[in-house]
Amino acid sequence: MRKKTALIHGGTGVDQATGAVTPPIYQTSTYKQEKIGKLKGYEYSRTANPTRTSIETLIADLEGGVRGFAFGSGMAAIHAVFQLLSSGDHIVMTDDVYGGTYRLMKRVLPKFGIEVTFVDTTDLKATEEAIQPNTKMLYLETPTNPLLKVTDIEAVSHLAKSYELTVVVDNTFSTPYFQQPLALGADIVLHSATKYVGGHSDVVAGLVVVKDENLGEDLHFIQNSTGGILGPQDSFLLVRGLRTLGIRMDAIEETAHALVDFLKTQDSVTKIFYPGLADHPGHATQAKQATGFGGMISFDVGSAENAERLVEATRYFTLAESLGAVESLISVPARMTHASIPAERRAELGITDGLVRISVGLEDVEDLKEDLEQAFSLLTKFSEKNV
Repeated sequence: MRKKTALIHGGTGVDQATGAVTPPIYQTSTYKQEKIGKLKGYEYSRTANPTRTSIETLIADLEGGVRGFAFGSGMAAIHAVFQLLSSGDHIVMTDDVYGGTYRLMKRVLPKFGIEVTFVDTTDLKATEEAIQPNTKMLYLETPTNPLLKVTDIEAVSHLAKSYELTVVVDNTFSTPYFQQPLALGADIVLHSATKYVGGHSDVVAGLVVVKDENLGEDLHFIQNSTGGILGPQDSFLLVRGLRTLGIRMDAIEETAHALVDFLKTQDSVTKIFYPGLADHPGHATQAKQATGFGGMISFDVGSAENAERLVEATRYFTLAESLGAVESLISVPARMTHASIPAERRAELGITDGLVRISVGLEDVEDLKEDLEQAFSLLTKFSEKNV
């Protein structure tokens, strides 16, 4: 099946018990056993639930993996993957990662003896130099949040295999519609499904897909043991969201290109971060390993004051955390999504106080351009007034 067809007809498909074309919400905690130990496929909903199975099977099909897992949040999914490791193990991780991931690595996992080295994984030599004798996992976020850096998944996976490392890719920004890391050599792919997979700002969830049965068994043991599962209502919402992912991503990317062209005309914008730009350092890599450039754009307006005035002046761009929904969102990473990263670390990475991030939604592109135009106009007037 081609991608848009797989989004609708992949996974468990039509409900076998009733013929329902939409997976039913099995709002139950337990299941009747025919005899002791003789089950009809399910025994307790922490271990498995038919509605959760529908999203787990669908995401596994879309990512080309053997098994999928649905968790109560993206961070719960990431944490579960790290529980595959043991005390004393070491992770090499992309430096420009989501603030929540950074916080987990720096303030939670060290208590359990897990070490991390952050490195620019777009630099293959630097990535290899970061590998230590106790390194067990190589964790990539690509494109990154919020600087949209692009790592060559295939090249890094090839490097990792020579050191027998497990490669994990956070595929949240590209989605399985645009990018399939397992086909490029990764072992595990994960998503904050709160974002593009759900797509409607009405669910918090995380998804993981593995391409190896042994990894699948290990991860299911962790999921069942720790219990960070996704409930049936939210599982239902993710299936619904995925069915429109293709047309949403196509429309979002088209609008993103138009907004990037608009941002180029603004004197207040000192730099634009978008892999769809021909002069973006990761443009060629993204074009090679993905079928689209996505709907996330970051740009610098020079100062914290400018960023604050701009984001608070927009009307159709909603000032909010998160991304990937039908409504366009705008944020200042240094004060919002990445505030948990120390200021000096943000400065090292290039996450300036004037950096603005937008998540392009499904509004009319002309309305979005006009909204930004009036916001930039107010910014210009303020600057002229204070000259």
